[in-house]
Amino acid sequence: MSNFKSLVIVPTYNELENLPRLIPIVLSQDESIHILIVDDGSPDGTGAFVKEEMKKNDRIHLLEREKKMGLGTAYLAGFKYALQNNYDFIFEMDADFSHDPNELKNFLIAISDNDLVLGSRYINGVRVLNWPMARLLLSFFASVYTRIITGMPIKDATGGFKCFRKKVLEAIDLDKVRSNGYSFQIEMTFKAYSKGFKIKEIPIVFSDRVKGKSKMSKKIVREAVTMVWKLRLQHMFGKL
Repeated sequence: MSNFKSLVIVPTYNELENLPRLIPIVLSQDESIHILIVDDGSPDGTGAFVKEEMKKNDRIHLLEREKKMGLGTAYLAGFKYALQNNYDFIFEMDADFSHDPNELKNFLIAISDNDLVLGSRYINGVRVLNWPMARLLLSFFASVYTRIITGMPIKDATGGFKCFRKKVLEAIDLDKVRSNGYSFQIEMTFKAYSKGFKIKEIPIVFSDRVKGKSKMSKKIVREAVTMVWKLRLQHMFGKL
Protein backbone atom coordinates (compact mmCIF):
# COMPACT_ATOMS: atom_id res chain seq x y z
CA MET A 1 0.00 0.00 0.00
CA SER A 2 3.03 2.29 -0.09
CA ASN A 3 1.78 3.89 -3.35
CA PHE A 4 -1.34 5.09 -1.55
CA LYS A 5 -2.04 7.61 1.18
CA SER A 6 -4.26 6.55 4.07
CA LEU A 7 -5.80 8.71 6.78
CA VAL A 8 -7.13 7.40 10.08
CA ILE A 9 -9.63 9.89 11.52
CA VAL A 10 -9.97 9.76 15.30
CA PRO A 11 -12.53 12.07 16.97
CA THR A 12 -11.59 12.98 20.54
CA TYR A 13 -13.00 14.55 23.65
CA ASN A 14 -10.86 14.06 26.75
CA GLU A 15 -8.77 11.21 25.32
CA LEU A 16 -5.39 12.27 26.71
CA GLU A 17 -5.09 8.95 28.56
CA ASN A 18 -5.35 6.94 25.34
CA LEU A 19 -3.55 8.93 22.62
CA PRO A 20 0.06 8.43 23.81
CA ARG A 21 -0.42 4.71 23.20
CA LEU A 22 -2.79 4.87 20.25
CA ILE A 23 -0.92 7.18 17.88
CA PRO A 24 2.33 5.15 17.63
CA ILE A 25 0.44 1.88 17.19
CA VAL A 26 -1.66 3.35 14.36
CA LEU A 27 1.37 4.76 12.55
CA SER A 28 3.30 1.50 12.90
CA GLN A 29 0.71 -0.46 10.90
CA ASP A 30 1.80 0.82 7.47
CA GLU A 31 4.03 3.60 6.16
CA SER A 32 1.11 4.92 4.10
CA ILE A 33 -0.92 5.74 7.20
CA HIS A 34 -1.37 9.23 8.61
CA ILE A 35 -3.56 10.03 11.62
CA LEU A 36 -5.91 12.98 12.02
CA ILE A 37 -7.15 13.86 15.50
CA VAL A 38 -10.40 15.86 15.43
CA ASP A 39 -10.59 17.33 18.91
CA ASP A 40 -13.69 19.03 20.29
CA GLY A 41 -11.99 21.43 22.69
CA SER A 42 -10.99 18.77 25.22
CA PRO A 43 -10.32 20.40 28.61
CA ASP A 44 -7.85 17.64 29.53
CA GLY A 45 -5.17 18.90 27.10
CA THR A 46 -5.71 16.41 24.27
CA GLY A 47 -5.16 19.10 21.62
CA ALA A 48 -1.99 20.42 23.23
CA PHE A 49 -0.55 16.90 23.39
CA VAL A 50 -1.23 16.31 19.69
CA LYS A 51 0.43 19.62 18.78
CA GLU A 52 3.61 18.50 20.52
CA GLU A 53 3.53 15.14 18.74
CA MET A 54 3.11 16.90 15.39
CA LYS A 55 6.49 18.53 15.88
CA LYS A 56 8.07 15.07 15.97
CA ASN A 57 6.17 13.38 13.12
CA ASP A 58 4.64 14.87 9.97
CA ARG A 59 2.18 11.98 9.70
CA ILE A 60 0.24 13.35 12.70
CA HIS A 61 -2.42 16.01 12.06
CA LEU A 62 -4.94 17.92 14.15
CA LEU A 63 -8.26 19.65 13.60
CA GLU A 64 -9.34 21.65 16.64
CA ARG A 65 -12.95 22.64 17.24
CA GLU A 66 -14.07 25.03 19.94
CA LYS A 67 -16.61 22.79 21.65
CA LYS A 68 -18.20 19.37 21.69
CA MET A 69 -20.14 19.12 18.43
CA GLY A 70 -20.82 15.42 18.00
CA LEU A 71 -19.27 12.37 16.40
CA GLY A 72 -20.87 12.78 12.98
CA THR A 73 -19.73 16.34 12.47
CA ALA A 74 -16.22 15.38 13.61
CA TYR A 75 -16.01 12.67 10.96
CA LEU A 76 -17.45 14.98 8.30
CA ALA A 77 -14.75 17.54 9.09
CA GLY A 78 -12.18 14.76 8.82
CA PHE A 79 -13.61 13.53 5.52
CA LYS A 80 -13.38 17.01 4.02
CA TYR A 81 -9.79 17.31 5.25
CA ALA A 82 -8.99 13.94 3.65
CA LEU A 83 -10.47 14.95 0.29
CA GLN A 84 -8.72 18.32 0.33
CA ASN A 85 -5.41 16.58 0.98
CA ASN A 86 -5.94 13.80 -1.56
CA TYR A 87 -5.92 10.72 0.68
CA ASP A 88 -6.85 7.49 -1.10
CA PHE A 89 -8.22 5.52 1.86
CA ILE A 90 -10.01 7.14 4.78
CA PHE A 91 -10.65 5.35 8.06
CA GLU A 92 -13.01 5.96 10.95
CA MET A 93 -11.70 4.71 14.31
CA ASP A 94 -12.38 5.30 18.00
CA ALA A 95 -9.71 6.67 20.31
CA ASP A 96 -10.48 4.36 23.22
CA PHE A 97 -9.04 1.02 21.95
CA SER A 98 -12.51 -0.46 21.50
CA HIS A 99 -11.29 -0.64 17.89
CA ASP A 100 -8.01 -2.54 17.77
CA PRO A 101 -5.53 -0.46 15.71
CA ASN A 102 -3.71 -3.67 14.80
CA GLU A 103 -6.68 -4.47 12.53
CA LEU A 104 -5.79 -1.59 10.19
CA LYS A 105 -3.60 -3.91 8.12
CA ASN A 106 -6.58 -6.19 7.48
CA PHE A 107 -8.66 -3.22 6.35
CA LEU A 108 -5.95 -2.17 3.90
CA ILE A 109 -5.93 -5.68 2.42
CA ALA A 110 -9.72 -5.73 2.09
CA ILE A 111 -10.02 -2.23 0.60
CA SER A 112 -7.72 -3.21 -2.28
CA ASP A 113 -10.71 -4.70 -4.14
CA ASN A 114 -13.65 -3.04 -2.36
CA ASP A 115 -14.99 0.50 -1.99
CA LEU A 116 -16.04 0.43 1.65
CA VAL A 117 -14.84 -1.98 4.33
CA LEU A 118 -16.78 -2.34 7.56
CA GLY A 119 -15.41 -3.87 10.73
CA SER A 120 -18.20 -6.19 11.88
CA ARG A 121 -18.88 -7.43 15.39
CA TYR A 122 -21.58 -9.81 14.20
CA ILE A 123 -20.06 -12.04 11.54
CA ASN A 124 -18.37 -15.28 12.60
CA GLY A 125 -20.38 -15.10 15.81
CA VAL A 126 -20.76 -12.23 18.26
CA ARG A 127 -17.35 -10.65 18.79
CA VAL A 128 -17.88 -8.17 21.63
CA LEU A 129 -16.00 -8.10 24.93
CA ASN A 130 -16.92 -6.55 28.29
CA TRP A 131 -20.32 -5.16 27.32
CA PRO A 132 -23.33 -5.61 29.62
CA MET A 133 -25.94 -7.88 28.06
CA ALA A 134 -28.48 -5.06 27.69
CA ARG A 135 -26.13 -2.97 25.56
CA LEU A 136 -25.08 -5.96 23.49
CA LEU A 137 -28.69 -6.83 22.73
CA LEU A 138 -29.47 -3.20 21.90
CA SER A 139 -26.61 -3.02 19.43
CA PHE A 140 -27.30 -6.41 17.84
CA PHE A 141 -31.01 -5.82 17.33
CA ALA A 142 -30.37 -2.27 16.10
CA SER A 143 -28.40 -3.82 13.25
CA VAL A 144 -31.15 -6.38 12.58
CA TYR A 145 -33.75 -3.58 12.58
CA THR A 146 -31.62 -1.52 10.20
CA ARG A 147 -31.18 -4.46 7.84
CA ILE A 148 -34.93 -5.08 7.71
CA ILE A 149 -35.97 -1.45 7.15
CA THR A 150 -33.24 -0.40 4.70
CA GLY A 151 -32.71 -3.68 2.87
CA MET A 152 -28.94 -3.43 3.25
CA PRO A 153 -27.31 -6.90 3.52
CA ILE A 154 -25.09 -5.62 6.35
CA LYS A 155 -24.71 -7.52 9.62
CA ASP A 156 -23.28 -4.60 11.63
CA ALA A 157 -24.69 -1.33 10.28
CA THR A 158 -24.00 0.67 13.45
CA GLY A 159 -20.29 -0.13 13.73
CA GLY A 160 -17.82 2.75 13.60
CA PHE A 161 -14.61 1.05 12.45
CA LYS A 162 -14.53 1.39 8.67
CA CYS A 163 -12.50 2.38 5.64
CA PHE A 164 -13.71 4.34 2.59
CA ARG A 165 -12.12 4.73 -0.80
CA LYS A 166 -11.84 8.38 -1.71
CA LYS A 167 -14.33 8.02 -4.56
CA VAL A 168 -17.07 6.97 -2.13
CA LEU A 169 -16.76 10.14 -0.09
CA GLU A 170 -16.53 12.19 -3.28
CA ALA A 171 -19.85 10.68 -4.45
CA ILE A 172 -21.69 11.56 -1.23
CA ASP A 173 -22.86 15.11 -0.62
CA LEU A 174 -21.27 15.50 2.81
CA ASP A 175 -23.10 18.77 3.45
CA LYS A 176 -26.39 16.86 3.43
CA VAL A 177 -25.32 14.37 6.12
CA ARG A 178 -26.98 15.57 9.32
CA SER A 179 -26.88 12.67 11.76
CA ASN A 180 -24.58 11.78 14.66
CA GLY A 181 -23.74 8.67 16.67
CA TYR A 182 -25.12 5.31 15.53
CA SER A 183 -27.31 6.96 12.92
CA PHE A 184 -24.30 8.62 11.29
CA GLN A 185 -22.74 5.21 10.71
CA ILE A 186 -25.99 3.89 9.25
CA GLU A 187 -26.45 6.92 7.01
CA MET A 188 -22.94 6.84 5.54
CA THR A 189 -23.11 3.13 4.80
CA PHE A 190 -26.59 3.38 3.29
CA LYS A 191 -25.58 6.25 1.04
CA ALA A 192 -22.61 4.21 -0.22
CA TYR A 193 -24.81 1.13 -0.67
CA SER A 194 -27.53 3.07 -2.55
CA LYS A 195 -24.93 4.38 -5.00
CA GLY A 196 -23.83 0.87 -5.86
CA PHE A 197 -20.41 0.84 -4.23
CA LYS A 198 -18.90 -2.51 -3.30
CA ILE A 199 -19.07 -3.07 0.45
CA LYS A 200 -17.33 -5.79 2.43
CA GLU A 201 -17.59 -6.68 6.11
CA ILE A 202 -14.59 -8.13 7.88
CA PRO A 203 -14.68 -9.60 11.39
CA ILE A 204 -13.28 -7.57 14.27
CA VAL A 205 -13.31 -8.02 18.02
CA PHE A 206 -14.87 -5.04 19.75
CA SER A 207 -13.72 -4.46 23.31
CA ASP A 208 -15.34 -1.93 25.62
CA ARG A 209 -13.24 1.19 26.11
CA VAL A 210 -10.09 0.79 28.18
CA LYS A 211 -10.02 4.25 29.79
CA GLY A 212 -12.42 7.17 29.97
CA LYS A 213 -16.19 7.40 29.79
CA SER A 214 -18.54 6.04 27.12
CA LYS A 215 -20.33 8.66 25.03
CA MET A 216 -23.44 6.50 24.41
CA SER A 217 -26.77 8.19 25.23
CA LYS A 218 -30.52 7.61 24.84
CA LYS A 219 -30.64 10.49 22.37
CA ILE A 220 -28.14 8.69 20.11
CA VAL A 221 -30.27 5.54 20.19
CA ARG A 222 -33.50 7.42 19.40
CA GLU A 223 -31.84 9.18 16.47
CA ALA A 224 -30.76 5.84 15.01
CA VAL A 225 -34.29 4.38 15.31
CA THR A 226 -35.84 7.22 13.29
CA MET A 227 -32.97 7.68 10.83
CA VAL A 228 -33.47 4.34 9.09
CA TRP A 229 -37.02 5.33 8.10
CA LYS A 230 -35.85 8.71 6.85
CA LEU A 231 -33.19 7.03 4.72
CA ARG A 232 -35.64 4.55 3.25
CA LEU A 233 -38.15 7.26 2.35
CA GLN A 234 -35.48 9.54 0.90
CA HIS A 235 -34.24 6.66 -1.24
CA MET A 236 -37.76 5.80 -2.42
CA PHE A 237 -38.41 9.38 -3.52
CA GLY A 238 -34.97 9.94 -5.03
CA LYS A 239 -33.90 12.53 -2.47
CA LEU A 240 -30.99 10.69 -0.88
